[in-house]
Amino acid sequence: MSSSGEIFEKAVRGHVKESKVSNVSKGAETLHSKIFLKAMPLRKLSDLDKIKREVKSGNILIIKVSPLASKSVEDIKTAVNELCSFAESVEGDIARLGEERIVVTPSGVRIWREKAASQQEEVTTAA
Repeated sequence: MSSSGEIFEKAVRGHVKESKVSNVSKGAETLHSKIFLKAMPLRKLSDLDKIKREVKSGNILIIKVSPLASKSVEDIKTAVNELCSFAESVEGDIARLGEERIVVTPSGVRIWREKAASQQEEVTTAA
């Protein structure tokens, strides 16, 4: 199983590669602005507006959902559903990082997910 550090490293590395390729093909255009990895708590539903603005501006967010979850399970369900819809609408990505955090990425950044081995794949064993 991969650590969250590996997931972020691959996500950021993938975005940097895409930026370099697109900049080379565009010739003399300037480099894209910097991407930041930011951590923030989700304390109330109104915090979603700030999260969305950050992601739209190209930043990757790690959101601690436990402050809101401790207040209202229904609000956390609403928030997560809204962030899932938002990530899809901006062609970003979203994933859970354990029980207390989620990560939301902007367009062009994908979260690496390890695929489970297929049951039909042959498993070799040592003799």
